[in-house]
Amino acid sequence: MSESNSVMSFWEHVEVFRKLLFRCLAVWIVFAIGAFCFKDYVFDIVFAPSKSDFILYRGMCYLASVIGVNRLCPDDFSVSFINTELASQFMVHLQMAACVGVVFALPYLIFELYGFISPALYENEKKYSFKLIFFSFLLFFTGVLLNYFIIFPFSFRFLSTYQVNESVVNQIALSSYTSTFLLLSLLLGLLFEIPILAFFLAKLGLITDTMLRKYRRHAMVVICILAAIITPTADIFTLLLVACPIFLLYEASILIVGKTTKIIK
Repeated sequence: MSESNSVMSFWEHVEVFRKLLFRCLAVWIVFAIGAFCFKDYVFDIVFAPSKSDFILYRGMCYLASVIGVNRLCPDDFSVSFINTELASQFMVHLQMAACVGVVFALPYLIFELYGFISPALYENEKKYSFKLIFFSFLLFFTGVLLNYFIIFPFSFRFLSTYQVNESVVNQIALSSYTSTFLLLSLLLGLLFEIPILAFFLAKLGLITDTMLRKYRRHAMVVICILAAIITPTADIFTLLLVACPIFLLYEASILIVGKTTKIIK
């Protein structure tokens, strides 16, 4: 802990933190305003998984042509969005701009928060805390990208084209699409933080690698249940696309907990 930081009073720390919050808020607002102004680009990206020429479907069609299995290539589909509330489109625009602003401002926010807490850390803590923040960031966005490019397109295509009867036409509400998209992105991002959570629990002495190995089968059942909840589609393929990466993260957690336990001992 640095000398200049140790002589600061509690209220001086509060003042420093207040200024930090204002800087973070200002950066987030700037990026959110930018996203609000460039709404065409933002919503082109957001609505891309709802189109039949999305990169995932084009990739599947290319793979089908290479291996000669035409059934792998999805049929073209068309979905229309509707808006039934007066202010809904504007509110969705604000919501998406705020979320995009957070995404672009997040590196700066993490940098500021790390700069605030780093003076209170010992040298050995600084070494692994930066790596911890980096991998937390990387894992979260890996989960978000997995949802964007694979999970959400499959889920949306199944649910938007499913009909109980031909007389019932699907017209998807704009707010339903965006809220589902954001919720699934958040859930996948958080689930990919399993190794980070395991690290902290191991540091606290609450879990060990032996315990995780012992309950591996139970974990597989829980992971499959979570995957089934996250993916509302009925096909086993999409469920495995979610469950397999999470199970690999569980296996990685065993290795991380094992190393952490040895360091503590």
